[in-house]
Amino acid sequence: MNPSYSLENRIISVLKTIYDPEISVDIYELGLIYDVQISGKNKVKIVMTLTTPNCPVAESLPLEVKEKVQYIIQEIKEVDVILTFDPPWSREFMSDEARLELGLL
Repeated sequence: MNPSYSLENRIISVLKTIYDPEISVDIYELGLIYDVQISGKNKVKIVMTLTTPNCPVAESLPLEVKEKVQYIIQEIKEVDVILTFDPPWSREFMSDEARLELGLL
């Protein structure tokens, strides 16, 4: 892998492989990832949301994010996934790519 490819970009690449099971768009383009923070000790904090608070994957999706990021990017020592609904997710958070995929553009 290109050494200049930042750790944050690598994390985003992993997040783009995780799909919302009800919508055929990855969670990053869908706008479910609010923030990715990396500490100097290769600890990662990912703040994310779900499309609705009663989403059927509320338990499994954050766990999938944590496990996939930590497994694929081996130098990461710890991944903390924070689930929030503030602000609540809306379609405005979706990328143009996601809107095009869903026929909203």
